[in-house]
Amino acid sequence: MNVPAAVGAERVVVSSSPTGRATFRDVLRIREFRALWASQILSVGGDRLALVALTLLIYDRTRSPLLAAVAYAAGTVPYFLGAVLLSGLADRLPRRGVMVTCDVLRAALVAVMLLPRMPLDALIGLLYLVTTVQPPFDAARSAILRDILPREKYALGATVMQMTMRSLVVGGAALGGLMVALVGAPYALAIDGATFIASGLLVQLGVRARPAAATSGPNGLVQLVGGVKVVFGDRALRTLMLLGWLAAFYQVPQGIAAPYAARLGGGPVAAGLLIGFSQIGAVAVAPFFTSKIGPRTRQRWMGPMAVCACAALIPTVFHPGLVASMALFALAGSFAAYQIAANTAFVERIPNEHRAQGFGLANAGLLVGQGLAFALAGAAVEVVPPSTVTAIGGGLGAIFACGLAFRWRRLAPAVGRHSARHLGRDASLAGQAPVQIEVVSSQ
Repeated sequence: MNVPAAVGAERVVVSSSPTGRATFRDVLRIREFRALWASQILSVGGDRLALVALTLLIYDRTRSPLLAAVAYAAGTVPYFLGAVLLSGLADRLPRRGVMVTCDVLRAALVAVMLLPRMPLDALIGLLYLVTTVQPPFDAARSAILRDILPREKYALGATVMQMTMRSLVVGGAALGGLMVALVGAPYALAIDGATFIASGLLVQLGVRARPAAATSGPNGLVQLVGGVKVVFGDRALRTLMLLGWLAAFYQVPQGIAAPYAARLGGGPVAAGLLIGFSQIGAVAVAPFFTSKIGPRTRQRWMGPMAVCACAALIPTVFHPGLVASMALFALAGSFAAYQIAANTAFVERIPNEHRAQGFGLANAGLLVGQGLAFALAGAAVEVVPPSTVTAIGGGLGAIFACGLAFRWRRLAPAVGRHSARHLGRDASLAGQAPVQIEVVSSQ
């Protein structure tokens, strides 16, 4: 099917067929992407290591589960504040500079933690500050990824980043605990500080400097309000963000993995397997989804896959065993690969000057949704079997996903026209001839 968008002297064909499609090898050949990817591994790995090391250190000193829980909450509470209030910095300031500054600040805060006889309340406060600085780094990295990768490679690069993040989150706690057991918490914290320094050097030396996206330079509050208006005032962006937030429903099993495994007669190993298989499906399917499926097909499948990601959990109402539960969680994770399509559509539609703020709002909302979902599921498990709670969460998510899928189906044609207009406009601004866009599909 050919869809003309403009008439002019130059003719560009955007193909959604497999012929000529970019590959992961093409993405990994880009030096800036490799530097950004390595920086992510170091930065996220350092975050998880610091969180686990300090939590174990505090518990070892006090034997207080409450203080240890307060320390571990640094992974959520300050991140939300940083995501909402500080992510806009990566729009108002050069994004590479924001990332390097965040790494330097985190390395300095970790160095202060290593001072002898540091009070526990000061350690917890410093850990909260480290976590607060993380969201602007994450927002800058997400925003600059689209600056580094052209449109046809962005989905592949985002897949690599998301799969790396999933792997680090799942394995980070275990590796952090092992590191603390081998070298002790203070040395683990020192290693964490070194990862931030290495990450900053990689970004500084490997990523090209670019000017700030928001040339008007509004203050933080104006930037935040503007970002909220852009994201929630656009029906397509709002729908894409809500599709991303659906993860709170199909990730419920991760929040109640321990009681779920205990109900099946298992222990920590079984709980770890349940959490791991919740991620394995996405890790296995996402690369195929982005490299073998055309962008238009990914957009069409996004809504139905979101429904299936939640609905795959409904059969747990029949109280399946451990192996069957692992299979269902992996299946739900497989359909969760739709998040790549949602991410790609979101970054293509949002204006560059609000891109980092938009990612910050998306991350903050997801964090709140996950926290509420985990808390409600944990409370429900007190009176209802964990498998039933999982099924209810999946069912509710499937209902919401159906509404979003129908909404996206109605919006998709308008979104396509919007993208075509902006491609033509960008070419005109660059001084090029008007562009005729012709979508050629064999699917």
